[in-house]
Amino acid sequence: MDIENIIKTHIVDIIKELYPDIPEIPVQVQRTRKEFEGDYTLVIFPFLKWSRKSPEQTAKELGDRLLKRLFIVDSVNIVKGFLNIKLKPFLWLEKLTEFIKDGNFGFHAPAGKRVMVEYSSPNTNKPLHLGHIRNILLGWSVSKILEACGHEVIKVNLVNDRGIHICKSMTAWLNFANGETPESSGEKGDHLVGNYYVKFDREYKSQIEDLVNRGVARAEAENSAPIFVEAREMLRKWEARDPETIALWTKMNGWVYAGFDETYRSLGVSFDKTYYESNTWVLGKKIVEEGLSKKIFSKREDSSVWIDLTGEGLDQKLLLRSDGTSVYMTQDLGTAEQRFDEYRFDKMIYVVGNEQNYHFQALKLILLKLGYKWSDDIYHLSYGMVELPEGRMKSREGTVVDADDLVEEMLRTAREVSEELGKLNEMTGEEADSIVNMIGLGALKYFILKVDPKKTMLFNPKESIDFNGNTASFIQYTHARIKSILRRNESASFFDGLLMATPDSKELELIKLADTFPETVRLAGENFSPALIANYIYDLAKEYNQFYHDYPILKEENIANKNMRLALSFLIAEIIKKGMNLLGINVPEKM
Repeated sequence: MDIENIIKTHIVDIIKELYPDIPEIPVQVQRTRKEFEGDYTLVIFPFLKWSRKSPEQTAKELGDRLLKRLFIVDSVNIVKGFLNIKLKPFLWLEKLTEFIKDGNFGFHAPAGKRVMVEYSSPNTNKPLHLGHIRNILLGWSVSKILEACGHEVIKVNLVNDRGIHICKSMTAWLNFANGETPESSGEKGDHLVGNYYVKFDREYKSQIEDLVNRGVARAEAENSAPIFVEAREMLRKWEARDPETIALWTKMNGWVYAGFDETYRSLGVSFDKTYYESNTWVLGKKIVEEGLSKKIFSKREDSSVWIDLTGEGLDQKLLLRSDGTSVYMTQDLGTAEQRFDEYRFDKMIYVVGNEQNYHFQALKLILLKLGYKWSDDIYHLSYGMVELPEGRMKSREGTVVDADDLVEEMLRTAREVSEELGKLNEMTGEEADSIVNMIGLGALKYFILKVDPKKTMLFNPKESIDFNGNTASFIQYTHARIKSILRRNESASFFDGLLMATPDSKELELIKLADTFPETVRLAGENFSPALIANYIYDLAKEYNQFYHDYPILKEENIANKNMRLALSFLIAEIIKKGMNLLGINVPEKM
């Protein structure tokens, strides 16, 4: 039952009767704001030109006719240029029954759109870190939300597995490793390679200072430090497909991929396809050559290739270095073309931090200048940085927070808090481990996703696990509480006599809030914002807990009212479960 469209249809008919000369004007019906009485609100202002009356008089005229015409309308009230419409309680009971029996809970029919979402996008010279976690969680959740909105979603990863930074960790390994491997060291592969990237940086800085102390200008020292020269030569050899260099690169990248996969599994995320820049850079160079031949790009005296974007408010953008090696933009051009050729997407969403805003502005412009009409379908989901309180945890590199360390810390904190509160009492070891995993990962995911993606945020592991605040733990506990109530009434059908119930205003408000779930999912999809769902689910859980405190359920003597409350409880639990699933979070049956 689409109540909004029923109301709209009748209002359109009334308007045509009252004002025969009125042209087709969109009728604006929306949910009534909380501070006003009513369920739906009609905006009156568009009709004043034809009514030739005040907003209040026009609203009264429309409201009186609607009351006579539509039996589901209980009352109307007028606030300035708005007609607030209150529906009869039985309608919400029918809506409750319909919602449960349908079982769709806001998930939409196929929309015919193919959307590609790129997220994670790591480098193979270091492990995943806290910044990657926000990226990964956003990408996964946005993908799930878009699927719920009826789109076909292709989840992709782009691994930056080539370039000078990759050669730095390879160079350091050759110089300092003595053949060390993940097996010989017991170190996770991505961490091991990351350690050598750090060793390169330390040795590079030491060599620069040594040269400067010997009278070499700093700029010259930075370019002539022996270890940097070695890394640059390794990049040249890699692009020339030198067998020994390729073999080392393949071996070390293999270590990193195994480490990444372990982290992805712990976070509960995956991809439909992974692209590698080592495969797309050649295509990118071909696109640059074509752009040169069409005079879209220009070559400078040092043989580097550029594009002038100053006319579009940007600046000169490098596409190929003077030695012919590619840059990020080169690879992104190649990757974009390959993806479109393979999937013919309707939308391509890049989940990348806001420090790359300029890059994606330039990418879109360059693709447009090259004649790719689908460049308009590219969207940069730009997000703010996420930080931890000073000194909260130290990463293996000393500068960023390692993703594996953070997950381990979350699980440890979840166990400590749960044990302190007695949440794990009377559970087997396996059950306790499962709950701790749900609470720890749920806390991490929810705390990050409840914040608008565009905002910079501070993540505090301890604060994220609170059974009373705006946290996953509170929502998970609410779900477990509802499931406990329903288990104690498994033998009865809560549809019996439900339509004879007499809900009061608090119960009706909870049904109405549950009814907005489909709209919330739709808005979250349109805005690529899991925060809308996260905060909606929190509001729903909070309102349910107030309802649970104020109203008896199993002890209610009126069977119709008892069944209504059980049905409402069931619905809230289902919405919580499905909503949290869109955030990548599991909820327990008991806790």
